[in-house]
Amino acid sequence: QVQLVESGGGLVQPGGSLRLSCAASGISFPRYTMAWYRQAPGKQRELVATITDSTNTKYADSVKGRFTISRDNAKSTVYLQMNSLKPEDTAVYYCNAVWVVSGTNYWGQGTPVTVSS
Repeated sequence: QVQLVESGGGLVQPGGSLRLSCAASGISFPRYTMAWYRQAPGKQRELVATITDSTNTKYADSVKGRFTISRDNAKSTVYLQMNSLKPEDTAVYYCNAVWVVSGTNYWGQGTPVTVSS
C-alpha cells in the first residue's frame, strides 16, 4: 500500500528551526510532484511549498525566504527545512504526492508544529 509518513514536528520557540521529513513508499517516487501543506486550527488547509520531478520549487508568500523544500529520490523522501519560525506557522503539516499524468493524489497523516515561547 501507499504510505507517506511525516516526522520532525514538535515545539519550538519563535525564531527557531525545524526540519520535517516525509518518507514515501508504494509509489514511483521520482515521478511525483511533492508538496507540503499545513492546516492551523479553525483554518483551511493551505499549500506551503511544492517541488516537481525536475526539482522546480514554489513557495507560499508567507514562507518564502524562510522555508526550503527539497527531495532525495534515492531515499524516496521529501524535506521541509523551516527557519525563522513564527507563531503563525503553528499548524499540522501534511505531505502530499501527485502524479500529474494520472492525477493520482496521496496524503500523509500529518505532523504537528507548534511555535510558541
